[in-house]
Amino acid sequence: MVVSAHPLASQVGADILKKGGNAVDAAIAVQFALAVVYPGAGNIGGGGFMVIRQNDGSVDGLDYREEAPAAASRNMYLDENGEVIENLSWLGHLASGVPGSVDGMVKAHEKYGSLGWEELVQPSIDLAANGFALTEKEAAGLNRGKDNFIKYNTVSPGFILKDNEWVAGDTIFLKDLAKTLSLIRDKKEAGFYEGETADLIVAEMQRGKGIITLEDLKNYEAVWRTPVVGSYKGHKIISMAPPSSGGIALLQLLQSVEPYPINEWGWNTAKTVHLITEAERRVYADRAKYLGDPDYFDVPMAGLIDPAYNKKRMSSFNPEKASLSSEVTEGNPVALLESDQTTHFSVVDSKGNAVSVTTTLNGGFGSKVFVAGAGFLLNNEMDDFSVKPGYANAYGLVGGEANAIEPGKRMLSSMTPSIVEKDGKLIMVVGTPGGSTIITSVFQTILNVVDHGMGMQEAVTARRFHHQWLPDLILTETDALKPEVTSELDSMGHHFREAGNIGRIDAILVLPDGMLEGGADPRGDDTAVGY
Repeated sequence: MVVSAHPLASQVGADILKKGGNAVDAAIAVQFALAVVYPGAGNIGGGGFMVIRQNDGSVDGLDYREEAPAAASRNMYLDENGEVIENLSWLGHLASGVPGSVDGMVKAHEKYGSLGWEELVQPSIDLAANGFALTEKEAAGLNRGKDNFIKYNTVSPGFILKDNEWVAGDTIFLKDLAKTLSLIRDKKEAGFYEGETADLIVAEMQRGKGIITLEDLKNYEAVWRTPVVGSYKGHKIISMAPPSSGGIALLQLLQSVEPYPINEWGWNTAKTVHLITEAERRVYADRAKYLGDPDYFDVPMAGLIDPAYNKKRMSSFNPEKASLSSEVTEGNPVALLESDQTTHFSVVDSKGNAVSVTTTLNGGFGSKVFVAGAGFLLNNEMDDFSVKPGYANAYGLVGGEANAIEPGKRMLSSMTPSIVEKDGKLIMVVGTPGGSTIITSVFQTILNVVDHGMGMQEAVTARRFHHQWLPDLILTETDALKPEVTSELDSMGHHFREAGNIGRIDAILVLPDGMLEGGADPRGDDTAVGY
């Protein structure tokens, strides 16, 4: 089974599995297909994380997160008065980090691939060259992005613009992207980080006053990292290590709520929401202080995911009253020191190998900049750095020294691709887009299955809420909380703001009989394809 944000991408992955490809093969094909059919987040100009669990229980993690160019500097987004220049880290050429997706897919294939590389890239070339029909949501996204595509591109991306509006069923052709993908098919990473495509990226940077160079592209390397592993109520939780904050934060949240009878309290009752909110408040305070690229900052990973530490963090939890975020600071795990628009897809193959991938350009359509002649969008991941200590990024997340800008450094992420097992057997593959809400969406989906006994689709569809320490309020989807629950929480001192959709979970649950249940989020065009 493959569950992804777009039906065509899910079908590409399923076709690879039918040909005898393994879960990693399918994941590679889906990554490239999403770059074509889901340009708001699917990408070759961005990055991401892959968590792998083989059917023998062995696990691995691939970090293909973008990194700061060599010319990046700590205060590059500040004016002469030390104030943040609005949108400079979010829109346009200077917002882009060095892309990692192509090198990540090559490294994944070298280590785990079973089918030929060309066979995995070709479906995306066919989609780009032969055209594909837009869904209603994709047409609307292109229409919303039109003004920014015109404003921030040095060469008009005519292939994505239309005199009138795009509508569902329109066929779109991406000939330049097909050519770029063909170079990747034929030359692997050299088809992107060197030669014609690299020259086009650098020319784009020079026209738009960006700073990515040929040397930056040549030097990029995806990195294999050991996943973080913990437990929750008899389940083994496997997730991504830094520079993703997701895995550590997820384990902290699960440890924080494990002593409490959530299953008895019920789904989204006042008691349950209050507990989850207070756990999230404390974990996001830790995230702001301690999490960053482990190659540049000593992240106290062992301390943060020590159950005794998280029990102590929750010792100030008052079941009758909300804490004030202004009075909640980070904990002290250093004694155990050791040396949104995004998209997610989940894959399980016939042998029980599982892959969980979250990949992103950061904001929807990234920096809004297409590489002229190459047909793909560049990311705006530089905004995920702490551009100024204490300053909130586009998702409201506050950062500090651990996530300050440095050349070659990877910006902190909330991506939380995760895999769950029980008694040595695969149970769930799960993840989501959503910026700062990624961690809490994955957390709540796991609780929905483990504590509330939901099936996969029910757990994915269930309405969600989110708290991230600052700002001090609970974001809620429409109808996530009953009026009487909101009223009770309000009397405890909680504050609310209704959001749009929170996350787009794509997940797979292994049922007791070995069959797979896909959870494809109805908030988007997400689709499960299995056989």
